[in-house]
This record gives sequence, C-alpha cells and structure tokens, in this order.
Amino acid sequence: MLVESVPNYSEGRRIEVVDDLAGAVTATSGAYLLDRTSDASHNRSVLTLAGEAAAVEAALEATIAVAIRDIDMERHAGEHPRIGAVDVIPFVPLGDTALDDCVGLARAFGARVARRFELPVYLYARAASRPERVKLADVRRGGYEGLRDALAADDVERRPDFGPSRAHPRAGAVAVGARPFLIAWNINLETADVEVAKRIARGVRESGGGLPAVQGNGFMIEELGCAQVSMNLLDFATTPMWQVWEAVGRLAAEAGVVVRESELIGLAPQAAFDDVADHAGVPRGEPDGRRFDAAATYLRLRDPDPLMVLERRLEAVQAAERQR
Repeated sequence: MLVESVPNYSEGRRIEVVDDLAGAVTATSGAYLLDRTSDASHNRSVLTLAGEAAAVEAALEATIAVAIRDIDMERHAGEHPRIGAVDVIPFVPLGDTALDDCVGLARAFGARVARRFELPVYLYARAASRPERVKLADVRRGGYEGLRDALAADDVERRPDFGPSRAHPRAGAVAVGARPFLIAWNINLETADVEVAKRIARGVRESGGGLPAVQGNGFMIEELGCAQVSMNLLDFATTPMWQVWEAVGRLAAEAGVVVRESELIGLAPQAAFDDVADHAGVPRGEPDGRRFDAAATYLRLRDPDPLMVLERRLEAVQAAERQR
C-alpha cells in the first residue's frame, strides 16, 4: 500500500531541529524523504515522504519522538495556525491505494501514537469521526493556546478522538487525517499591506464564497518584505492552479496591487502542472519537462525545478537509494 504523508511541524527557525526531523525519516528503511520546506515567519516546517504504509508510519512515529523532545509549544510563536509540535499528519493515497485505505491507516495510526506518546489526537478530513472535525481549520480553532485551555476546562466538545483529554505538556495535540492530494501554494504580492492579502484570501477561498476546494489566508512575510496569500488547494481537479492564480491576480489588480510571484510548498503531481500547461496552450504531445517549464512560467513560480513534480522526485529518490 503506497502512501504519501506531508506532516507539518511547529519549528521553522532552528534548522538543527528540522535536520533531526528529516533525519528520522531518512533513517527509516523504505521511507523516502521527497522534500522539506521551512518558513521562519510561520515558524513551521513541512516534510514530504512516501513509501509503503508500514515504513511511512514508522518514519512518522520517529519524527513525533523528535518533535516532543525538541519543540516546546509553550515557547512557540509563529504566523501559522497550529495546535501542536507535530501539528498535522495527513495520509494521502498513491498508486493503486484507495482513499478508504488511508482512512483506516489514519485511524489506526492515531490510536497508536496517542497511546505511545500520551498525545491528544484529533481525526480530520476523510478520517474524521465527527462532521464538525472534517475541516482542519475547525480542529485548529483557537490555536494551541485555545485548545490547551479548553481541554483544561474539560470542554466536552474539544475532547480528542484518542489520547488524554489534556494537552501534552510540550507537544500540545496533533491532527491526523486522510485526504486526496493537497497542494500548499503561496502567492506573494508587491505590497506590505497584509490587509490586502487577507481580503484577497477571503475572496478566493471557498468559505468566503470563492473558489471550490480552496482554503486561504493572508500573512505578512518579513523576510520577503511582502504580504502573502497562503493557500491550500484541496482538489486541483476541481479548481486548477491556473484558475486560482488568475483569481488572485484579478483581486490584486482591483486593490491596485501587483502579483510578484508564487511559491510551491512541497510537491505537486504532474497532472496539476499539466492543467496549467494546457491552459497556457502547450500541446499534450510536448515532453513533460517542456510542459512543466511552461506551467512554472505561467504561475511565476519561484525557483522552479522539475523535481517539484512528485512522480519525478519519487523516481529520483528511489534511484539514488538503489545506487547506495
């Protein structure tokens, strides 16, 4: 059962900690680390790993142990919403794996790590046991501090699916779920006015009446000196990247702002870039590399690399592993 996981960790400034998290994956036989991204402003890192389910689970458990050891949520601060040191762990089907397989995997994994680490676990997305926890934003309501205080007050509605009804003293809590492939993608604006980014995010996200299967928020990114529309594309087949890019561009222009560039967090499937290439008028018969280049140009993708394509990255990592 081939799966991908894209765990998010509440640490993006101490690179030595992120190195240890990544090292826990690479030290696990059969688990392939495809990508790692850290953001100092969000104080958050994202790893992308794939492999057979058992290997991915073992690697994820190893990273939880590192996060509990090295991340203290009582000291953590950052732009991004979060509830724990390991904030979210999604299981994503690859190859012939079905989404229902990942639902069962997420629930079993959540129960196991709750027992092992005495960690509150919340099931979300397709693995959710309650309709009000399908959306990750609802699970994260109030952030770490809000959830910690709600559990301390024995708020019945905030009790976890697995584990103790109290926040872990260092690691908080974790959301574990199953979902289709999600594209984490940011669009940077030529303005330092974060309110503009927030208005645009409200305009494009589904909850604000915008585009289906799009989540978004606006942030100020100090190291880039600009405001950012930070988004999750929950289903690129429903709303392709080019449509989001054009919607953000249109709303930015209405606010008198220019779009600077976009940045991909982690990887995206070839099919997502193919959608953009099709829209840009590149024939289907062209090589995948040419179509990726056209898509990257259309989206003004920062630091484009063909290995941003998930299938290529997995092939490259597996080939490198075979040569060792």
